[in-house]
Amino acid sequence: MEMGKEIRRLRQDRGLTQEALAAALNVSAQSVSKWECGNTIPDVQLLPQIAVYFGVSIDQLFAMSPTQQMERMENRIYARGLFDEAEQRQLEQQLRAFGEDPKLKGQAELMLTKLYNNQAEQYKLLAVEHGKAAVEETKGDPDAVSELCNAWNSYIPDWNVRNHHALIAWLSDYCGRNPGNRAVIMWLLDNLIDDRRLTEAKGWLEKLAAVDNTFRTPMYRYQIALAEGKGEADARLAELEALEDDWCLALVLGDIYTQRQEYDKAVALYKKGLALQESPKFTDGAMCIAHIREIQGDKAGAVEAYREVLRLMREEWGIVSGEERESIERIIQRLQ
Repeated sequence: MEMGKEIRRLRQDRGLTQEALAAALNVSAQSVSKWECGNTIPDVQLLPQIAVYFGVSIDQLFAMSPTQQMERMENRIYARGLFDEAEQRQLEQQLRAFGEDPKLKGQAELMLTKLYNNQAEQYKLLAVEHGKAAVEETKGDPDAVSELCNAWNSYIPDWNVRNHHALIAWLSDYCGRNPGNRAVIMWLLDNLIDDRRLTEAKGWLEKLAAVDNTFRTPMYRYQIALAEGKGEADARLAELEALEDDWCLALVLGDIYTQRQEYDKAVALYKKGLALQESPKFTDGAMCIAHIREIQGDKAGAVEAYREVLRLMREEWGIVSGEERESIERIIQRLQ
C-alpha cells in the first residue's frame, strides 16, 4: 500500500527505527512493520497523529502528488462554508509550501486566490444576515442600510467607488505584454463597457476580433451599441440571433432578453442552452430561470427551477453534499 511506503520513507529520512516510531505513536513495532509491508494501514484515528509527528499533511501520507493534493483542497474549499482560523492557516501553509516549487507556483497561487475569494464570499453572506438585522433593529439607519447594500453587492451610483480604472489599467498592461489572450481581452471589454469608456472598448474589440471567430465578437458589438444608445443595438442583436445554435450563445441571448424584461423568451433560451450543452451540464441556465421566477413572484416555478439545479449538481457533477447544495436547499425552504 502506498501509505505504508510513505511512512517507511518518512521514518528512514528521520533515521528512526520501527521501534522508535512505534514508541512515539504508542503502538507496537509489529504494527509499524505491517503498515510498511502493506499488510495493514493505520487506524484512521492515528492519521492526524502520524501527520503531526512527521510534519506533513494527511494527504501526503497517502503519497498523493502535489497536484492531487491541491485538487482535494479545491474540493474541500467549495464543499465547506467558512473555515475556522486554524483550518484556513493549514491550507495557506500547504499551498505556500507547494508554491516554493517553480513548477507548482502558478497552480498554488490560483488555489490561494480561490481560497480567499471563497472565504470573502462566506463573510459577505454573514454580513448580509447581520446587515438585515442591523437595518431592522436601527429602524432603517442610513449607515446600516449602506453597509447592507454593500454586503449584498448593490449597484453603487458613486462613480468614485464603482469605476474599474485600476483593474482596466492592469488588464491593459497584461494584454500589452501577452497579446492575443482572448479571456483577458474579454474581461477588459466588460469593464470598459461598464465604465462607458466606449472609444477604448471599440479599439480592444478589434483586437478581440483578430483572435475570435465565435459569437463573442458580435456580442460585444451589441453591448457597445446598447451602451451608446444610438439605435444600432437591435440590428446587432439580430446579427447575434442569426448565428448558428450554440449552448453558450443561447445563455448569452437569455441574459440579453432578461435585461430587456422579456422573461418568457429568456426562459426559453436558458432551457435551449441547457438542452444543447453536452455533459457535464452547468447549472447557470436553471439558476437564471429560478431568479426570473422569483422576480415574477412565481414561488412554485422558482422551487421547480432550484430543484433542477440540485438535480444537475447531483447527476452531472456528483455533488451530493456540502455548502453549495445546502445554500440552494435553504432557498427552497424559504420559498416554501
